[in-house]
Amino acid sequence: MSTLDFYGILSETKRIVNAHSRHFLALSLLFLLPLSFLLLSFPTFLISLTNPHPNPAETLLRSPHPILYQSETLPIRYQFQTLLFFLLYTLSILILSLSAIATISHSIYHGFFGRPVKLSSSIQSLSSSLWRLSITTLFFALFSFLFSLAFFLGFRLISLLGFQFPSLSLDLLLPIVLLFLGLLVLIYLQANWGLAFVIVVTESSWGLEPLKRSRYLLRGARGIAVSIGLFFAAMIGLMFWFSIVRVDGVGFHVAQTVISVGVVAGVLLKAIAANTVMYMYCKALQGELAGEIASEFAWEYVSLPFDEQKVPHLVTIIQGCEAP
Repeated sequence: MSTLDFYGILSETKRIVNAHSRHFLALSLLFLLPLSFLLLSFPTFLISLTNPHPNPAETLLRSPHPILYQSETLPIRYQFQTLLFFLLYTLSILILSLSAIATISHSIYHGFFGRPVKLSSSIQSLSSSLWRLSITTLFFALFSFLFSLAFFLGFRLISLLGFQFPSLSLDLLLPIVLLFLGLLVLIYLQANWGLAFVIVVTESSWGLEPLKRSRYLLRGARGIAVSIGLFFAAMIGLMFWFSIVRVDGVGFHVAQTVISVGVVAGVLLKAIAANTVMYMYCKALQGELAGEIASEFAWEYVSLPFDEQKVPHLVTIIQGCEAP
């Protein structure tokens, strides 16, 4: 493997993860499985919380898609519980997501160089990475919102000017446009800021700097970054669809949830790992990694034997990817 391409990124990701399978299994159990469970179980939690039925658990087991009660018909205490649930749920998702990104990116970065990968070291990296990731997330969310708002206002302006879509009402067109805009935003973010969180972890930067740095590193590789992002997003979306498909039988519904949670956790692991590998390849593409490799081998690991399952052929990757 000597070129920067879609399959090369996935192959290198698989190799590093397999070389430290127990380590990444532990990180998945700590962060990704709870995260996947919260993401997939959100409708169930919300229904259980807002359903004034005397036994909502029984209702949920009998039907995976009971009808939601309208918020205006709920008592005040149910509305307060719903608001509290949203706050706690969002905070839990944010902490688990950033912790997973920090620990997995840290591990893949060191595994790429063939360094020892330890669980204690990955957990300790949270103390320096978590607050940087939190601040960068605020900037990321703000610019994402402004970018989405600009697209949406453009659509509304077109509709206010009287432009009509044949045989499509505004009520039917709006969800389609929102879905399309969401896809455009995802593509734009992945093509420009897809490496921002990895940069926060590996380069100890935060705020706007990782966003600018990501845009620079992705020059010449935006198509591959978008392909990788859409690939993993499609896989996660497919599992979300599988998890909400209506089925008969409590046993099958439980098995369906367990399978979905496990698969989504695995996909999230590969997605974060592939993003970190993409970062390393982009550094090589910009001519930044060759010196780092030479320094690494010359000073720290000159007396250590190379392990074929770690990163011995890394030099060939750099030679193939480095810009002339």
